[in-house]
Amino acid sequence: MTQQLEIAELVRQFHQDGYLILRNVVPEEKVARLNRAIDEILAGEPEALSYNIYNSVERHPEIADLMDEPALLPLMVNILGYNIQLHISHLTVRRPNPNDIKTDSQSFIHWHQDGPHPEFPSINGLTSMYYVKICYILSDMSGPDRGNTKIIPGSHLKAGFTPVQTNVDVPVEGELQVCGNPGDVFIFPQNLWHAGAPNRSDHTRRQLFIGYSPIWMRPIDYHKASEKLLEKADPIRRQLLGDISSNCFKYYVPEESMVPLKSSWLGTEFGQEIYK
Repeated sequence: MTQQLEIAELVRQFHQDGYLILRNVVPEEKVARLNRAIDEILAGEPEALSYNIYNSVERHPEIADLMDEPALLPLMVNILGYNIQLHISHLTVRRPNPNDIKTDSQSFIHWHQDGPHPEFPSINGLTSMYYVKICYILSDMSGPDRGNTKIIPGSHLKAGFTPVQTNVDVPVEGELQVCGNPGDVFIFPQNLWHAGAPNRSDHTRRQLFIGYSPIWMRPIDYHKASEKLLEKADPIRRQLLGDISSNCFKYYVPEESMVPLKSSWLGTEFGQEIYK
């Protein structure tokens, strides 16, 4: 991936709209490798209409390599800061399901904000941004009703906002179905209202969510990164895997040497100027 992004403008747009759609970020050859990796993963799963596979970085090195993808990591540094980690790696596959059969792994999901239960605290009706997800589109989702993710742009800035109804089948004012081709990505924070629509097409949806959060948060994927993931990890990947110190207090106040994203070319070129 060699595409150069206009970081400052994208950060401004992200905070204003609550999402970004970036085209042709992942080269065709890498999309093919990722899909072969997904084929290998699904071959070991029971046959199903719908799959939700968490901690997918553990399942294949091609997926693990996305956590420090240089085309997008600088953008994450400027959105969230340099003291970040991998929060979630969630593979979703939705096969054609024209009859809207409900599945154990949730073929579709109604309007919601991501977060724990009880939910993240809010102030004056607004919830802060706690983590951000990059969604890699790995199948033909150029049209609607293919299991697309739906979003409500700007909903992260609307105090007390709740959709008038949660049923994803009933249109909500201002909603947008995210459409894209393999290799496109879209990015959104956990406090943007979104939903997963049914797949009534002839196309299988394949989306891979790689999310980031401050390193002081507990990640969704694991309590502690496995030795398999840490083996041969360079300093930046080790930071992203949350392995910065045996002293947990350092998650809150890390020494500079523990967060190489601050002093690396990622942090120096982008973060020092824009993120402050």
